[in-house]
Amino acid sequence: MFNPLTNEKVRELKELIIIPFKSLPDLDKVWKKQGDREYEKIFLSEIKIGDYVVHIDNGIGKFIGFETRLSNGQKTENLIVEYARGDRMFVPVNQIERLTKYIGGSAKKPALSSLGTASWERIKQRVKDSVIEVAKELLEVYARREFVKRKPYQHDSAWQKHLEDSFEYHETSDQIQAINEIKKDLEGTRPMDRLLVGDVGFGKTEVAIRGAFKVAASGFQVAVLVPTTILAEQHYHLFKERLEDFPLKVAHLSCFVEDVEQKKTINNLENGSIDIIIGTHRILSKDIKFKNLGLLIVDEEHRFGVIQKEKLKKLRTELDVLSLSATPIPRTLHMSLTKIRDISLLATPPFGRLPIETKVEEYNLEEVKTAIEKELARSGQVFYLSNRVATIQAKTKQIQGLIPSARVAYAHGQLHENKIEKVMDLFFDGKIDVLVCTSIIGSGLDIPNVNTIIVENSHKFGLADLYQLRGRVGRGAREAFAYLFYPKNYKPEGAAAMRLLAISQAKELGSGFKIANQDLEIRGAGNLLGSAQSGNISLVGFELYVQLLTQAVEQLK
Repeated sequence: MFNPLTNEKVRELKELIIIPFKSLPDLDKVWKKQGDREYEKIFLSEIKIGDYVVHIDNGIGKFIGFETRLSNGQKTENLIVEYARGDRMFVPVNQIERLTKYIGGSAKKPALSSLGTASWERIKQRVKDSVIEVAKELLEVYARREFVKRKPYQHDSAWQKHLEDSFEYHETSDQIQAINEIKKDLEGTRPMDRLLVGDVGFGKTEVAIRGAFKVAASGFQVAVLVPTTILAEQHYHLFKERLEDFPLKVAHLSCFVEDVEQKKTINNLENGSIDIIIGTHRILSKDIKFKNLGLLIVDEEHRFGVIQKEKLKKLRTELDVLSLSATPIPRTLHMSLTKIRDISLLATPPFGRLPIETKVEEYNLEEVKTAIEKELARSGQVFYLSNRVATIQAKTKQIQGLIPSARVAYAHGQLHENKIEKVMDLFFDGKIDVLVCTSIIGSGLDIPNVNTIIVENSHKFGLADLYQLRGRVGRGAREAFAYLFYPKNYKPEGAAAMRLLAISQAKELGSGFKIANQDLEIRGAGNLLGSAQSGNISLVGFELYVQLLTQAVEQLK
């Protein structure tokens, strides 16, 4: 995080923001990596023959091997990079910092650049222009916030200590650091705008609860905005449970809530008798008025629509905002964004958490039956993901017939909200053994007793989706299992095979940050910088895109 700007510097910054930049300084100043030897070692360990690479001056090529050549009477080791029309370039190992591994936005192979043409420079300039717009928007929000001051929230009280002591798990070192960073923000006079990033199940919600409590205990209201009704319901119950010892009123708004109850909640928000409200985009509606809203917590902001994002952007200049994201941020993007935004990272798994045993194989009903019976034998519950609404009832009957003693139900997004609420409540309470469902369970659900997930047609899901779905189990200290099935007689190939291989190999805790190097980097950049940027990333590769962003931020600052 860079130091807060003086008002004079902010005025200079605001003037800079509206100046159209025609060009940027030499990229060499930001392309050079720290510690060439270290970069050489890391780069060579990450690439293999056949991988695409990006050369800063010559564009996208394919790495095809090594060759020793004589140069000035000395032998030098070179990387051979092949370009369009079979042209080749030999890059000495001592210039390896000019190469990065190409990471694009899709499984589609990138077009090889042509040596000796100006096309690569035109592509770079096009992306530069787009990156400047992204950097300007990010810095503009930061600059506006510099003019806003508020009274600091209270320092930790006896209540705060009591809340933290009541946490039944051991906090990780990352959680403690993130909590302290948020407290420092709230005890200052500049409104907070912090992004909390954590792998699935790494404790983002507990960190958010402590920040919300600090604001609510200071006499201000807190709004928690989540993307789905199911997640709103879960957060509502979790917040209520964690705060039951304190005189704070927690409520929620979503389509699960009856109209009469919604009106009552809206009135109570306006008169200040509700301290913490949890809900979907409903809480951004025009009829919602707060008495003294202090903190907005936004879970997975990228999943909201354009209108909601614009409203959030305006709120950001007035309120303290804590954004939560389960999309891992690659190191390079993290370094770039921390120059313009405060980021806390949860990369350490909770104490006692076990890796999820993952099986990728051809669909087999006997295997399904064994997996479910094994989980039920230890009094656990099962997610069975069948992602077609048209056949989900038939699938539920099939599973019920397979294991007659099991309590089986289904849920999908097209059900009436009352039906979904009833089924999910029964499942939360342990009164349903197997929930046959669509991917509506894919975001943020935390049910420690569910430790087996079975996914049909896993080859149709993206790597990020598979990772998030697998993260719905293994939330407690019990070993968890994920069965990722593909159809009988289907042979995974191409991108689907690569995704299934990657998810099967990413078994250790915190694998999301490693998967980020394959798929989530692009989704992460799209989520945090806007989905339109994914196309630009594909044009020049992720690493060069981040270098351009870093450069634009430095220039604008």
